Amino acid sequence: MSVTSRYREAWEGFWREAPDEQGAVFWDAEPALTAGLHLALFEPQLLDPGLPLVDLGCGNGTQTRFLADRFPRVLGIDLSEAAVEHARHADPAGQAGYRVLDAAGKGEAESLHAELGDANVYVRGVLHQCEPEDRQPFVDGLAALLGERGRAFLVELSEDAKPVLMGLAQSPSGPPPKLAPVFRHGIAPGEVSDAAVPVLLGAAGLSVLASGELPLTTTEYTADGVRIELPSKWQVVGRTA
Repeated sequence: MSVTSRYREAWEGFWREAPDEQGAVFWDAEPALTAGLHLALFEPQLLDPGLPLVDLGCGNGTQTRFLADRFPRVLGIDLSEAAVEHARHADPAGQAGYRVLDAAGKGEAESLHAELGDANVYVRGVLHQCEPEDRQPFVDGLAALLGERGRAFLVELSEDAKPVLMGLAQSPSGPPPKLAPVFRHGIAPGEVSDAAVPVLLGAAGLSVLASGELPLTTTEYTADGVRIELPSKWQVVGRTA
């Protein structure tokens, strides 16, 4: 199974339209407010920090480049070819590698695991945007990348984020400028219930090793100048003996 063509086309359209500048995309917050905070929670749970690190759903590579300063081999992968082009363009020094990969595609994650071996994986805000039929195959692909020794840091919008997003979208003045393209391209964030996530993980043979709550910081601000932060939950997952 692979992701639906509508989903793929939505992301291609979004990333083709997205500006090159860091921070121009709604969720493209600086690493000090995102991956930097996450690493403090993730690194103590790693069995082997020397494994390759995969940034799954890397987008334009902002977090990938940050992670590449801290791990020996980092690979950013994304469903969208346009996103990967952005990431490569923003990384002329080649700090990390980048490639197009459909984690929900039959055999694609398994093929990458055969190449890399077990990997640690960073996933920020991907599952909550997946369409229902793609969610379990995506998590199965994540499990394939981890193998036996890998660990994943999964941070996703909680279900409490959806009313916040809908309130922003339905504002009398319209959605904030950086949020508007998300809805215009038919991307539907915040669609996965909190209770569904551990079920999906368990079906893939993964266990939650640590969890908590941490706002997902965006690059957008309200009319009165307050940075928009969305409720989210994080989990460190892996296989247990």
